[in-house]
Amino acid sequence: MTSEPTVRISGGRLSGTRENGIDRYLGVPYAAAPVGQRRFAEPAPVPAWDGVRDATVMGPTAPQNPYSAETARLLANVVTPGEEYLNVNVWAPAGARDRPVMVWVHGGSFAHGSNALDGYDGTAFARDGVVFVSVNYRLGSEGFSVFEDAPANVGLRDVVAALRWVRAEIAAFGGDPGTVTAFGESAGAIALGTLLAKPGAAELFDRVVIQSGAPMASTRKSAGRITRKIARKLGVAPTRAAFSGIPPERLLAAEAAVMAGSTPLTGGAGYSAAIGDEIVPRRPLEAILDGAGDPIPVLLGWTAEEYRLWFVPSGLIDRVGRLLFTAARLRFRIGRRVLRAYRIAYPSAGRGELFGTIVVDLLLRIPLHRTADARLARGAAPTYVYEFAWQSQVENLGAAHVMELPFVFDRLSSPDWTPLTGPEAPQKLAEEMHAAWVAFASTGDPGWRGWDGKRPTMVFDAPTSSVVDAPRDAQLKAWRRRVADRKSHQETRGGAGKP
Repeated sequence: MTSEPTVRISGGRLSGTRENGIDRYLGVPYAAAPVGQRRFAEPAPVPAWDGVRDATVMGPTAPQNPYSAETARLLANVVTPGEEYLNVNVWAPAGARDRPVMVWVHGGSFAHGSNALDGYDGTAFARDGVVFVSVNYRLGSEGFSVFEDAPANVGLRDVVAALRWVRAEIAAFGGDPGTVTAFGESAGAIALGTLLAKPGAAELFDRVVIQSGAPMASTRKSAGRITRKIARKLGVAPTRAAFSGIPPERLLAAEAAVMAGSTPLTGGAGYSAAIGDEIVPRRPLEAILDGAGDPIPVLLGWTAEEYRLWFVPSGLIDRVGRLLFTAARLRFRIGRRVLRAYRIAYPSAGRGELFGTIVVDLLLRIPLHRTADARLARGAAPTYVYEFAWQSQVENLGAAHVMELPFVFDRLSSPDWTPLTGPEAPQKLAEEMHAAWVAFASTGDPGWRGWDGKRPTMVFDAPTSSVVDAPRDAQLKAWRRRVADRKSHQETRGGAGKP
């Protein structure tokens, strides 16, 4: 049975849908359309509207290029034209009051993705007593260009504006504005980890879940490299004034040419947050290691075989020969001691698998371990760590990047996810993982020991999930020893280099 509930927020009244005890309000603007004079600018307040605004269909999505053909076979995406794409979707239990809130920030390398995917449907969260909000934000050149004549990080500023909207408006939907958990994956996790390091992070969220992304940002020069490349491609200056005169579709075409062949692991042109403003005043990881975000409980983790999403469909996993492996070792400064530790830990792994595992540890697991260790040492709010280890048999993807999402959303039957998981993924595991996320949002405790000296990690797998102490310590210790050796060498020489 369906009906049409209404709510009033500061901008006006909204009409949604009610089905099976769950209310949905879709395409609700949290900031003004970022077009015309508002392109490449701070998100602006939404103009109020008269009457009742229809909120029964998904809103527009951020301008973006499609995924590459090999990625699009596995990852769904929705691109809907329209100006008011700074919008949120809300799912809430009918008649809810003071319920915990979860705010979803999607991934996609800051260049792809939206809140309109069927796979991000919030029904399971609302079913379990949570008010669920999913967020769109500016992507690619529109959100992460670096200009001298405009603010940087406007895509991150959008996320900040959405979180502030939740604080101000979510009570109208039955949510508790004092119990807000932000969670995101990949670029969404990087965004939230970066905001965790921001002064005043507790104004935005009370708890945070960081899935398969470490807090990181680049210098303005480095973050602006892709902006300069696109400018050269278009024959214009790398300024807001110049880019504002270029239609979004032309920017996207130039972006596609510049980013061709790039991946988060193998490198190439890509978008990142830029250091040097009030949103990202310093390197986020350094800020967190120094105590930023300490009062906020954190749940963080990764999939066991993140690299397989990029290495398997492209065939790269079988193309890493001796020369390429040696070049990669030099690029990432992988010494003999580190390599030996990985060969012992993964005796049957080929070069492609070994390279992928090492790079994921270097870029993701080590920063997240350092985050958990530093928070423990200072007596910060609890940190909980997980690993998703269930292996999909589809195209030998295993426990690849993104694979945990169908389970977190308890939405294994979605056509967005079956190309990844296959038709027979374990429902019991989805129920376990989804329940842990809901428990963390509701109580601050997902159901296992917080990070301590034994490094407990909840390993989600089928048929059984269990807590394993220090599951990757043998190889990660080799990295820690490398850092210690470098520090000792620098101190001997009178230097003060960074680890």
